[in-house]
Amino acid sequence: MTRSLAAFCLAFAMLAAPASAQDKNSDVTDMQALRAAVKADKRAFVGATLALSDAEARRFWPVYDKYQADLELANRMRAVTLEGLLSRDRRITDPYAKQLARELVASDEAEVKARRAMYNRVMRALPAIKAARYLQLESKIRATQNYDIAAAFPLIK
Repeated sequence: MTRSLAAFCLAFAMLAAPASAQDKNSDVTDMQALRAAVKADKRAFVGATLALSDAEARRFWPVYDKYQADLELANRMRAVTLEGLLSRDRRITDPYAKQLARELVASDEAEVKARRAMYNRVMRALPAIKAARYLQLESKIRATQNYDIAAAFPLIK
């Protein structure tokens, strides 16, 4: 079994476990397994987690692909802003801090707009329970990604 397949299987098994059986330590492991599964193959992980029928898959994957493309635009906006902060070799001024804050809020708004559009589409494409499960899964994935970003960038001084 390859490493990525093993990580995927582990992550899927942990996400499928009942929430009542998880304690605080397994939640950390769960998020680590989720991060590994998404890094290995997010699309395969989402597909396995949702267990889509053929008809559901035909309706869902275009919604998924559109959301991922929209999300990538928001991610690029955030990355450009944060890279500018990291590459800055002089002191942060008030005008630059205002610009930075404005750009970060704009990237957050772009992500929320993409999520709202995806919500409307996915609720039409899938049964409500599977749609809600996908929304929950994307939220967990974004939480791990946002944590990694937050950990990598220092606060402005």
